[in-house]
Amino acid sequence: MTTADRFRAAVDSRDLTALDELFTEDVRLYSPVKFTPFEGRPMVLGLFGVLLRTFENFRYVGEFTGTARTGTDGTSAPSAVLLFRADVGGKEIHGIDLLHFDEDGRIKEFTVMVRPQSAVRALGDAVLTGLIADGLVPAPAGQQR
Repeated sequence: MTTADRFRAAVDSRDLTALDELFTEDVRLYSPVKFTPFEGRPMVLGLFGVLLRTFENFRYVGEFTGTARTGTDGTSAPSAVLLFRADVGGKEIHGIDLLHFDEDGRIKEFTVMVRPQSAVRALGDAVLTGLIADGLVPAPAGQQR
């Protein structure tokens, strides 16, 4: 079973413990709602906890595997693209998860792309609310509780 298969199974079963062993310690997750990446296994796992609560009717609908350039030096790494559909706040989302693996087969970089723009906004609002509720990010000024 590939890392992508194990990742899909962990997401399908909402198993954060299984996800934990699939990520490198310094994993980076690039989100469609945040300019800078989420960095490190604890933060990425916390984000996944929020995402698994936020997405409704989440399902993977396809997969592509191959290699992709991962650095400015032109190096390539094994990669997988997982296509998904979900609902957030009444908006249907179409998206992809782009996974880059290290030499041990663990996920070292993760990029999420989502459409349409209205769904990106709904997802961003829902995820921010969850991250604040879980104490992973501070509430913006003026929204302190």
